[in-house]
Amino acid sequence: MALIKQIRQRTGLAIGVIAGGLILFLLGGDLLSPSSNLLGSNQNIVGEIAGEEISYEEYLAKVEEVKAAYQQRTGRIPSEVEMFTVREQAWQTMIVERVFNEEYDKLGLTVSDAELVDMVQGKNIVAELRQQLVNPQTGEFDKNQLVTFLQSLETADPAQQAFWAQQEKLFADSRLRIKYDNLMATSEYATSAEAKLEYKAANSMADASILFIPYTAINDSDVSLEESELTAYLKNNQSKFKTGNTANLEYISFSILPSGIDSADVITRINELTEELKTAENDSLFAVRNSETQTPFLTYAPGDALPVSLTNNVGEVLPGQVYGPFVTPNSSYVTYKVAAQYEGTPRIRASHILFSTQGLDSAAILQVKAQAEQVLADVKANGNFAVAAQQYGQDGTAQNGGDLGWFAKDEFVEPFSNAAFAASAPGLINELVETEYGFHIIEVTDMPKSTYTKIATIELELVASDATRNDAFRNADTFAAEAGNRGEFTEKAGAAGYRIIQENNLDAGSRNLNNIQNAREVVRWAFSEASEDEVSPVFELDNSYLVATLVNRKEEGDATLADVREQVELLVRNEKKAAMIIEKLKGKTTLAEMQAAYPNEASVNEIPDLKLSAAVIPGIGFAPRAIGSVFGLTNGQITMPIQEDIGVMVAKLNTLTPAAEIGDYTNFQGQLTQNASQRTTYQVMMALQELANVKDFRYKFF
Repeated sequence: MALIKQIRQRTGLAIGVIAGGLILFLLGGDLLSPSSNLLGSNQNIVGEIAGEEISYEEYLAKVEEVKAAYQQRTGRIPSEVEMFTVREQAWQTMIVERVFNEEYDKLGLTVSDAELVDMVQGKNIVAELRQQLVNPQTGEFDKNQLVTFLQSLETADPAQQAFWAQQEKLFADSRLRIKYDNLMATSEYATSAEAKLEYKAANSMADASILFIPYTAINDSDVSLEESELTAYLKNNQSKFKTGNTANLEYISFSILPSGIDSADVITRINELTEELKTAENDSLFAVRNSETQTPFLTYAPGDALPVSLTNNVGEVLPGQVYGPFVTPNSSYVTYKVAAQYEGTPRIRASHILFSTQGLDSAAILQVKAQAEQVLADVKANGNFAVAAQQYGQDGTAQNGGDLGWFAKDEFVEPFSNAAFAASAPGLINELVETEYGFHIIEVTDMPKSTYTKIATIELELVASDATRNDAFRNADTFAAEAGNRGEFTEKAGAAGYRIIQENNLDAGSRNLNNIQNAREVVRWAFSEASEDEVSPVFELDNSYLVATLVNRKEEGDATLADVREQVELLVRNEKKAAMIIEKLKGKTTLAEMQAAYPNEASVNEIPDLKLSAAVIPGIGFAPRAIGSVFGLTNGQITMPIQEDIGVMVAKLNTLTPAAEIGDYTNFQGQLTQNASQRTTYQVMMALQELANVKDFRYKFF
């Protein structure tokens, strides 16, 4: 509560609410499904991070923390499907705490109390607060809601105070992660030599003739494979064939999609509601009572995108008009009424590059200004604003090219807002703008707009009726009861005309089966309950009932030859075919002579515009070794036979057109830096997790 008291000393306010969404920023990702209980399990370890075992109880406590944040943020308990996300966020939080905190300490990264104060009620209120505390009438951030809550928090119940204590930590963790990610991203740098190579790879052109002999030129039956050869290949290439915890399943899906009768009922109902909406006295109340969408009445601020189903079907929306019903991509039916349009507070969209001067003395500030002026001149000359923002920006917008989104004039400090709103047209502001935070290079991307639109939405989902669902369940339940093992499963499916679907190499952490989503309960059954050849009970999924049988299950570790025989046989066979093809080409000096060795299968492809940066040869396929070899030739030379994954190739260089020299490679240098920066956050996260040797056994519990 120390931070609460400090802010009260400054403003007379207490602190409160929001920030559950920060967990999503810190972690990201797609996740696991509903919890199952541990009765019958003799294990209590759900994983291992950096050599530390994670107990089920510790993990469950973290899940409850994330779940509480979700409830506080949304006002409701997460659904079974949403619990998948909650569990994964909890797990990723534990990884971040153990892996990243050590990195923060090494680098000396901290978040001061003053920063937290500014993030909550200062001039840089965090986006999570701004997004949650919106006035429904104006569609804008309402600071009065924040003030009211902050003033009431110190007398609130202990649970709410404890929740805010958690939010303080989330705000700090989020800011630390931003600092760390920006530090890593801005550490990327491409040299002028790299930029020159990138330019030459993209602009050097070869006119080449390429002989291609596919492996199908030799019959499989003409190649003998010895067991010892397969074993040796697997031993020498074991890293290619690592296996995780995987299983092979077969299953039958019994659809519970809406019937024609179900569809007709929904169409009748939406048409009735559309007519009633036209004459409704209170649009918002009518929409709330009759719509199945979570946000039936919204005010769209300037710059906000109107509903896609509306804009895709209507050119210009007019106040008082009703549009629809339309069919949405989610197979629901929707009708819109434009309740009102009015002029309100203008909003503008801009991007910026911040050169921070906070905490610097006057001499250092002059150096920062000189750097900012140099970057401004470069942007004026080359127009590479987004690249420069990623390279030089010193706030959370840097990774997004400096984009600030849409904002009203009073949402930013006065010098910044005055400069942005004074622009007469979109584009770069020609002078630096100085604020208390430092020097800004500003680019106005959209001019001010002031039209607000209120829209009432009636949306009805097209779902299967109880009668449709009952019919599907009866069929699935009867089948599961009569199929006692995998043999009977196959026999009875054939007799009933049911299609058996295979899911091979199913990962223990998966939540989907092929294209069937939210099938985590089936996966958990396969890895924690099922025996080989066993038939499952009936599982109820989103749009179907499902009955499965376990074919087999593999533990994590090195693959055996039995696991990957088909792949190894193909690779070894192709190696032997390549040797046979190359042997037959010996002594031949022209592409025509070589083609004659395989007249029906070989082809000579004329490629007049082959680029060094390419990895695919048009009309042939993926062949990076062959492409690289072409650019190592002189005019008229041919390569030695080259073994690629798809066959053997021999290339002849007809002419080479090298890239013309240019005076400035800055754009290529910036693009290389930008691309590397965009990959850095993910790559660092994966590297740290690998170094921490993260082991995940949650599939045994959930």
